[in-house]
Amino acid sequence: MFGNVKGNARGCLIYEPMFIIPYSLYLTYASVYMLELGLSETEIGLVTSLGLVLQIFTSLISGYLTDRMGRRMALLVFDLVSWSIATILWMTAHSFWFFAIAAAVNSFQKVPNTAWYCLLVEDTEPKERTHIFSTLQFISVASGLFAPLGGLLVSHYSLVAAERLMYGMAFLSMTAMFFIRHHATYETEIGIRKMKENAAFKWKPLLQEYKQVLVTIATNRALLLIFGVYVLYQFQLTMRNTYLSIYMVQALHFSEAFIAWFPAVTSIATLLLMFLFVPRLNRDHMNRYMIVGLLVCALAYIIQILTPPGQILPMLLSTVLTAAGSIIVYPNLEAAVQNAIDDDNRASVFSILSVIILIFVSPAGVIGGWTYSMDPKLPFILIIAAFLLSVMMMIGYMRRGSS
Repeated sequence: MFGNVKGNARGCLIYEPMFIIPYSLYLTYASVYMLELGLSETEIGLVTSLGLVLQIFTSLISGYLTDRMGRRMALLVFDLVSWSIATILWMTAHSFWFFAIAAAVNSFQKVPNTAWYCLLVEDTEPKERTHIFSTLQFISVASGLFAPLGGLLVSHYSLVAAERLMYGMAFLSMTAMFFIRHHATYETEIGIRKMKENAAFKWKPLLQEYKQVLVTIATNRALLLIFGVYVLYQFQLTMRNTYLSIYMVQALHFSEAFIAWFPAVTSIATLLLMFLFVPRLNRDHMNRYMIVGLLVCALAYIIQILTPPGQILPMLLSTVLTAAGSIIVYPNLEAAVQNAIDDDNRASVFSILSVIILIFVSPAGVIGGWTYSMDPKLPFILIIAAFLLSVMMMIGYMRRGSS
C-alpha cells in the first residue's frame, strides 16, 4: 500500500499510528469514563453535541485559516491546541464542566482536519486517492489491534485510573507526532499560492467565496447525494462512538475490561478482508459495492439489537459484519467525496462540507442521549435507518450517471 503513496500523503500517513493507536485506546472507554465520573447518559450526549455545535464555527474559519497560514502551519498549531491540550483536560477531568471545556477546545480540530486533507490529496492524482484512503484505513484498522491493551490496563487499575493513564499516553504520543510530521511534509503549490492570495484578511471576498461554494453544491444533484451519504455516515459514526461501549456494559452486561476486545476483533476481520477479499473487487463497480457494504452494516446493527444480554457470539458476528461493510464503504466514500471537490477550492469547499455535516450531525449526541434513556436500542435503530437511507441515496447517485 505504501508503495502507491508518495510525497505529502506518505509524510502524513507514515506517522499516523502515533495518533491513532493512543486514540483507539482511550476512545473505547471515553463514554464509560464519563459515566464513572458521575455524568448521566443525557449529559454525555450534551457534551458530544456541544463539541459538534462549536465545530460548526471552527469549520467555517478552517478553510480561511488553512489558506492564510498554509497547510503545514495550520495543521501543527491547531493540532497542538485541539488534541494536545484537550487530552490534558480529559486526563484531569472530574465534572461535567471539565468535559464541556475539553469539548470546546477539541472543537478546533476542524482546522487541522481541513489542512490535513488538503496536504494529503492536493499533490496526488485523483486515481491514486483510493490507495491513499485504503492505506489510511489499513493504519486505522491495524491500530485497533492494540485496543485490548486498554482492557488490560482497566483490569489492572480501576477504569478511571486506566483511562487517565491512556489520555496521558495520548498526549505524549500525539504531541511528538505533530512535530515529526511537520518536518516530514512540505507546503503544496496550491497552499503557497493561497497564502499569497490571503495575505490580508477580507470578510467580503471570503463570504462571497462561501456563497459561491454553496451555490455550486446546491445546483449539483450528484454532489448533493454523495455529500448526503457522507453526512449520514458521520451521523452513525458519532452515535456509535458515543453509545456503543455504554450499551455493551449496561444493556449486554459485558465487563468493562472485556469490551476492549471488540475493536481487536474488528481489526482482525478487516485486515483479513483487506488482503483476501478487497483486491478481488472490480474498481469499476465500487458504487455498487458500497450499496452492499451499507446493507451489511445495517444487518450488523439489526443483529446487535436482537442480541440477548451476555451473549458473545451474536455480538462477534455483528462486529465482523460491521468491519466487512465499513471496509467497502469508507475508503470509496472518502475518495468519491474528495474527487468531487475541485483542487483549487478544496479548503473552502471542505470547510463548507464540514459545516453541512455538523449541522446535521451535531444533534446526534442529544438525540442519542434522549433515545438511549427511553430504550438503549433506539440509538442503534436510528443507525440502521441512516444506513438504509444511504442505500437509497447511493442508488440515486448512480442513476445520475456514476457507475
